[in-house]
Amino acid sequence: MKVKDIAGVVEQIAPLGLAQDWDNVGLLVGDPERRIENILLTIDVTKAVVDEARTLKTDLIVSYHPVIWDGLKQVLANGPTRVVYELVRSGIAVFSIHTALDAVVGGVNDGLAEMLGIVDAKPLGDYVEYAPQENYKLVVFVPVDALDKVANAVFAAGAGAMGNYRDCGFHTDGTGTFLPLEGAHPAIGKRGRREAVHEMRFEAIVPAEKLDAVVAAMKQAHPYEMPAFDIFRLFGYGSRFGLGRIGPLARPAKVARLIDQIKKQTGARAVGLVGDPKRLVRTAAVCAGTCGRILNTVIAQKADLYLTGELKHHEALAAQEAGLTCICLSHTVSERFMLKKLARQLKARMKPVAVRISKKDADPFTWKNI
Repeated sequence: MKVKDIAGVVEQIAPLGLAQDWDNVGLLVGDPERRIENILLTIDVTKAVVDEARTLKTDLIVSYHPVIWDGLKQVLANGPTRVVYELVRSGIAVFSIHTALDAVVGGVNDGLAEMLGIVDAKPLGDYVEYAPQENYKLVVFVPVDALDKVANAVFAAGAGAMGNYRDCGFHTDGTGTFLPLEGAHPAIGKRGRREAVHEMRFEAIVPAEKLDAVVAAMKQAHPYEMPAFDIFRLFGYGSRFGLGRIGPLARPAKVARLIDQIKKQTGARAVGLVGDPKRLVRTAAVCAGTCGRILNTVIAQKADLYLTGELKHHEALAAQEAGLTCICLSHTVSERFMLKKLARQLKARMKPVAVRISKKDADPFTWKNI
């Protein structure tokens, strides 16, 4: 497989359209045409990870955090661009996914929500305009006796699919009028005479990539020389995507029990705790990494608990004053658990390619009892 092929597979798991506009995701280093045999997964691309990638003869690193955040004016062997220099020198490509993996259904934030036992989790904020596919609505006006023929043709061409249903459409009756002019060859009526025909308004949803084929099929099946039809682009057709999650717990639980669940599933050795450590949690919110602004939404929605990576001092104070209990895992610990799931998903889709999780990628903090 080539880099561009693997990029397509990764985007099936974490569509880049879900990323925040300030983020830097996608293929950041490398040749899209290069053939890939080995992939290394990591949260951060550090010198230690690059050295490990060389040892493992890695062709592509799939990283959570972008290896390049801002525009580079120079790439040097020393200093802050050293890692990028070594990647290019070694011919190792990097594809980053970050907030796309945060927002997607089944991604990082849904993983944190599952740890707490949140049901019917909803995004908290930083919403993105995204639909899994662009959709249109085709509306066409058909004589009554031709409705089935036209509907069957557009369905066969790919219109009318909604979730686990197919052949989805709607029709209602009315009267269509027209006056054939010189040169027309009307299927109904005569040139120079105005006609009023009992017609059906038929409509169905069409995916963007099938629109041309559906319109062509409709025209082929329609009895009129010049069918009357409209095409509307649909906005807001997809689910709402954003960062964080909030919802009720399937079973209310004490904070201590939830901490045990979190440590077991993330490997966290310590947590930062704000607020009442003994409270009973009925509603909880989560947001991986750093989600400062979202804290205000959590407080406004009166959650009992907020699980995140880190909070700034003033944010921790705001939570304390609002009576919100917060658990901070450290930034990368709140995200790293997702690499195992990502590895399984990639292995299932790319069996000829070796997929490994980095052993050198680690939390920059060392947590100790003093």
